[in-house]
Amino acid sequence: MKLFSKEQIYEGDKLTSERQNIASTELMERAGTQIFNWIHARMQGAQVPIHVFCGIGNNGGNGLVLARHLITHGYNVVTYIVNCSDKRTQDFLINYDHIKNVTKKWPEMLSCKDDFKAIEIGKDDIIVDAVFGLGFNREPNNWVAELFQKFKASKAFTLAIDIPSGLYTDEAIEDESAVVFANYTLSFQSPKLVFFLPDTAKFIGQWEVLDIGIDREYLVQTETKAELISKLEVLPLYKPREKFSHKGDFGHVMILGGSYGKIGAVNLASRAAFSSGAGLVTAFVPKCGYQSLQSSIPEVMVLTDSTETHISDINFNLEPTVIGIGVGLGTTEKTVKTFKEFLKNNKTQLVIDADGLNILSQHKTLLKHLPKQTVLTPHPKELERLVGKWSNDFEKLEKVQALSNEYDVVVLIKGANSITVYKDKLYINTTGNPGMATAGSGDVLTGIISGLIAQGYTPLSATIFGVYLHGKSADISLKNCGFESLMASNIIKTIGEAYIDLFKEPEQPKKEQEEQK
Repeated sequence: MKLFSKEQIYEGDKLTSERQNIASTELMERAGTQIFNWIHARMQGAQVPIHVFCGIGNNGGNGLVLARHLITHGYNVVTYIVNCSDKRTQDFLINYDHIKNVTKKWPEMLSCKDDFKAIEIGKDDIIVDAVFGLGFNREPNNWVAELFQKFKASKAFTLAIDIPSGLYTDEAIEDESAVVFANYTLSFQSPKLVFFLPDTAKFIGQWEVLDIGIDREYLVQTETKAELISKLEVLPLYKPREKFSHKGDFGHVMILGGSYGKIGAVNLASRAAFSSGAGLVTAFVPKCGYQSLQSSIPEVMVLTDSTETHISDINFNLEPTVIGIGVGLGTTEKTVKTFKEFLKNNKTQLVIDADGLNILSQHKTLLKHLPKQTVLTPHPKELERLVGKWSNDFEKLEKVQALSNEYDVVVLIKGANSITVYKDKLYINTTGNPGMATAGSGDVLTGIISGLIAQGYTPLSATIFGVYLHGKSADISLKNCGFESLMASNIIKTIGEAYIDLFKEPEQPKKEQEEQK
């Protein structure tokens, strides 16, 4: 699913009006009606007090359309105008006149703190936030911020229209208290990037997209800088196997890493590489890892360094398709030295994780020796060491994009919605759960991505697909264990089910199943 920027959404609205020969107020009518339909389907006329707070721009106009429909359908609704400026849009004014035609109780005007002091909002009430929309570009007045704090203090269910008020679409916020904390956000046509960033996702609550009939040709043809990755997006990436295939067709992964006490990282990555479909896997480890790997994963071939406890000399005669390097590697002086030498001479595709990234962070001149589209998979602290500290998520994205552009690398920003970054494009993953915050989960991901590259997926496709499979496998594992009990090895066991799930039809609600019977 494409994530359209603010400018692209405005352009889409304009083109829709032109191509469908409709006024902008009709598009606003569609939007407000869709929100009403969503509420009506869930409330079925229940007389819970609904407080609709409308700004004086186009999002306020959407709120007025909603309020008018709620009134005409007999709901217990009170409408408020948050009079935060003397600039009103024409579409707002038109819908302000419309709502006055359906009720004798005109919207209450709020122009300062004193105007809303007496408003009572119970914890069982509903607040609809239609104060600001995409056009929000400066901090709200102090009294408006206090109104938002009143929303939060009431503990009422808060529904945001398009985007919670006070939240920017493309920059960080300065004051959290001046942003609406929504329980649910109904976004028009597409979710927004801020829905998926750690600093701003907390304001969104759950979210859902409403189709308001934006021109289909525009939606299909417009390129966006960000995409949301779900089953529909990864399924076209999948490479089916031919009947007469053999293991040589699916590449050779080398997992290079391990040190005394950290051979388990290589074990997990090697197993994950096989489970994701690699034809051959070789582990290159210090001598201390030989016996455990040979006994625990008979499918994996093992090469050892001459040193017992750590990697001191990266030297082998194989020609693997891809090398996943860094898991459990350690950062001893000899390991760092041989890692440097290896990077300067290596021509094989790489996936770099863990201590491989830490060494790169300490010796950033090595970045210029990375093969094109090398995949870097840092966790937050490793990423900070690599690109430097950031003050907000937007600055973090800028730093990562700069790194990707300068060195032509694919960078994964791990998180609740992991983001694959390649140059100026962002791919935001939708699978996964909090149970993945456990030791070894990253090693598994390194193995999956390496296994996919070995099979002929491009490094970018392998990262996008691999992150999806990794999260989906973890989601499937939850059937047999909760968040707290999920282990990295559980994720490996369900990679096969994650593949199978790609081709499953979505489950129908029970009501639909009964109707078909």
